[in-house]
Amino acid sequence: MTVDDTGSGADGDGRVDPEPAPDSADPGEDPLALRLEGLILGAERRYTPFQAARSAGVSMELASRFWRAMGFADIGQAKALTEADVLALRRLAGLVEAGLLSEAMAVQVARSTGQTTARLAEWQIDSFLEGLTEPPEPGMTRTEVTYPIVELLLPELQEFLVYVWRRQLAASAGRVIQAGDDEEMVDRRLAVGFADLVGFTRLTRRMEEEELGELVEAFETTSADLVAARGGRLVKTLGDEVLYAADDAGTAAEIALLLVETMANDETMPELRVGIAFGTVTTRMGDVFGTTVNLASRLTSIAPKDAVLVDTAFAEELIRTRDAPASEAAAAEEAAAEKEGEEPPVYRFALQPMWQRPVRGLGVVEPWLLTRRDSGGGES
Repeated sequence: MTVDDTGSGADGDGRVDPEPAPDSADPGEDPLALRLEGLILGAERRYTPFQAARSAGVSMELASRFWRAMGFADIGQAKALTEADVLALRRLAGLVEAGLLSEAMAVQVARSTGQTTARLAEWQIDSFLEGLTEPPEPGMTRTEVTYPIVELLLPELQEFLVYVWRRQLAASAGRVIQAGDDEEMVDRRLAVGFADLVGFTRLTRRMEEEELGELVEAFETTSADLVAARGGRLVKTLGDEVLYAADDAGTAAEIALLLVETMANDETMPELRVGIAFGTVTTRMGDVFGTTVNLASRLTSIAPKDAVLVDTAFAEELIRTRDAPASEAAAAEEAAAEKEGEEPPVYRFALQPMWQRPVRGLGVVEPWLLTRRDSGGGES
């Protein structure tokens, strides 16, 4: 990028003059997009993919694998890469050469980072930048407004991104360290919950696109806040559905009931149903897989409106941790022991066995209806 001798990009009337497009620009490319690219990347286009790979000391085959994993389109041999692209290749290849990562793991790192940041970037442009770049004065173009705003926001957003990533990395590392053994670092016993908006497909036919988008955003935001506040982890959102995980059944149960209660109190929201299962889960690239996840999804599909269904393993875990009684009869017997001077346990949840039913791909399961217990000791 170039700057004038005074170090200022402002012209005589005080407006910021966006920097010129890189010399290597294709005549068909949008000038504003090129100027923004130069600003955001902080470097000019200098290399073709072959030149970048050679400068990084990486084979073209491996470089292509890294770039595709990061979500970058094939560009042939156009001169579109910068010094930063060379440095990124060199760093990934260096981790492999040093034995810190296998080649397959390095590709996974590239893929997970690319997928996560691609979604973040899309959100920031769609929901954030567009609203800020409306021309504040008649006669000003979007081009004149966009460039200086990006110039101001870029360093702040970059610092914030690194801060949040470090915080999340520390939390994730803490969970792994607390695992009982090496196998638990990959295959862990977790509570997995799906929360699903009822009748969402019908809503898509009745609501305007903008209104539907606002509903989905409100649902995802509310769910994410509740999951995080109660100590769970939001795995992903799927528009009308959220998937979350928790290390213990009590936390997952509290989140599920809070989600149902919160949505029920919002007149703009459809009914919600939640399914939770407890068991071994395989974690890969921030996602969760396995029979436990499939069972939670199936329980969600058969759950009544504004209700939570859990599997037998989850119910047994709540009973084991004394978050729920084995039965109301057992709870009544324990309450009677208070007369003899023994303090009865205070249960947070109640479990009601439902009819056994076949579930596609999983055989016969026995769902349990999860509810709160009121202060008097019964179901609420």
